[in-house]
Amino acid sequence: MRPPADAPLDALAALFAGEGSAEYLGEAVTQAGHMLQAGALAQAAGAPAALVAAALLHDVGHFQGAVTGRDLMEGHRDNRHSHTGADWLGQWFGPEVTEPVRLHVAAKRYLCAVEPGYFALLSEASVHTLRMQGGPMSAAQARAFEALPGAADAVAVRRWDDLAKDPERDTPGFEHFRPLLAALLLAP
Repeated sequence: MRPPADAPLDALAALFAGEGSAEYLGEAVTQAGHMLQAGALAQAAGAPAALVAAALLHDVGHFQGAVTGRDLMEGHRDNRHSHTGADWLGQWFGPEVTEPVRLHVAAKRYLCAVEPGYFALLSEASVHTLRMQGGPMSAAQARAFEALPGAADAVAVRRWDDLAKDPERDTPGFEHFRPLLAALLLAP
């Protein structure tokens, strides 16, 4: 028997409501609050639906497996949440959603390498994780990143990610994004 078409959305909603209420790497917002803000920022910017979804779901990898965001901060190791999240989301969404998720950490490293002043905009937690994620890219790594499909979208997601840490921002809940996500689900 095939699972209901809305089962992936129910799974995501449960993550946002459950684990999403946990602290987010020492930031002033919860994990879900951060992700919802990123999605809302993308939507407010007029981004295409797939990019809104990528912004909304970019940190879902923190919810998967035994290594959580808290472990990332306390254990001084990179949990590769961008890859874990993209791989997990790939069962339901196409590369227009998953690749910006996969590349959003690389986009931080890229922007630190190519954009003067970007590093100074990072929160303390982002600076800490940057060290564990390999630091700013070399010139060769930056050129290779630019050539990747989805790199430009990942940079956009990264910028919304950086801005999505305001505890005072009024942000819609997960249900607001549910129709958008439903329209992007891969056919069963």
